[in-house]
Order: sequence, then C-alpha cells, then structure tokens
Amino acid sequence: MNVTRYRRPSAFLLLTVAVVLGVAAVAGLQSGDEGALILLLRLREHLLLIGWLALAALTGAVLLGPAKSSLRLPLVTVLLVIGVPTLLIGGWASAVFGGSDEAVKTESAPGRGDRKLVVMARSGSLDPVWCIYVHQGNPPLERRWSVGCFNGDSEDNALSETVWTASDRIRMTTKGGVGHFVTIAPDGRPDRIVSVGQ
Repeated sequence: MNVTRYRRPSAFLLLTVAVVLGVAAVAGLQSGDEGALILLLRLREHLLLIGWLALAALTGAVLLGPAKSSLRLPLVTVLLVIGVPTLLIGGWASAVFGGSDEAVKTESAPGRGDRKLVVMARSGSLDPVWCIYVHQGNPPLERRWSVGCFNGDSEDNALSETVWTASDRIRMTTKGGVGHFVTIAPDGRPDRIVSVGQ
C-alpha cells in the first residue's frame, strides 16, 4: 500500500478544515449582540476550542503537505510558537475576566412557539447580574435580542420576576417592587432595553 499518495489529499482536507474553522471563529466574533443569530453566538462561546482544532488541523496539513521535508519542521515550529501561547493566553484571559452565563428561566410566549423569554444569571462578578433576552424564530435562523439587565448591587435593584403579560409584552419586576414593561415587535426587537443598577 502506497501511503505517500494519500499525503496531499489529506493535507488539503486538513487545510480546508482549518480554513472553515477560522471562518467560523471570525463569524462568531463579528456577530453583533442585538438580533444576532444564536448559532453565531454559540460559535463565539467556543472560540478557544475552535482555535485549538484549527491549530491542530493546520499543523497536520503542514506536516503532510510540503513536498520538501526541510520546510516542514520550520513551518510547524512557527505555527506552534505563535499559536500555542496565543491560545493559552486567551484561555487564561477568558478564565480570569469572563464570567459564565447560566439560563435560570426559559419560557415560550403565549401562543407563540417561535418566541422565547430567556433569563440568564451571570457568575464571576461581585454582584448578581441578570440579563433578559427574547429569542425569536426557529433554528438555524433563531435570533437573540436584549430586553433588560439588572445589577443586584442593592436589594431593590435585584430581579424578582420576569413574565409574559401577552405574546408581545414582558414585565420585569425588581425586588423593590418596580415593574418595567417592554413591548416586542413582530420581528422580535424590543421597543427598549431596560437597565437597572448598571
């Protein structure tokens, strides 16, 4: 069996994988917050994993690709010397500065299967923070819109309740008893974004 004839197709395949992963990472980074596709936001959440996979695929492509074996080692060395520290620093910065969000409530709008209310609690900050979103549409075209953010730096600002009052209206109530109403347009866009204690 002649293994060398599979080197170039394998190298091309790995290079294609690396390029696709790179494009996915850029698309995730470029996706805006308001009205962004959930699919792209998920890519943003997994940038480090995508980076490691792209580096592995690119390294494999270089090891299999060049006809001259004298070029392989220097190219792989450059890739690893630049790529590994960059990804390690990115992982450290993400662990230190990036808090993780956890969904504490998900509720469909009355009579609407394509619209959801999602309440996220943010960890990693000194004060509890809740962010409220509306997800509009069905995968893969589901989009996310910000509705409000509550910083529980004081008891009165903490989020107490978030409910649909109609299929296009949300009420968010603080522990201090203040109610905030937001109306949702047919495309999922809120008429305003509530910010409390920010």
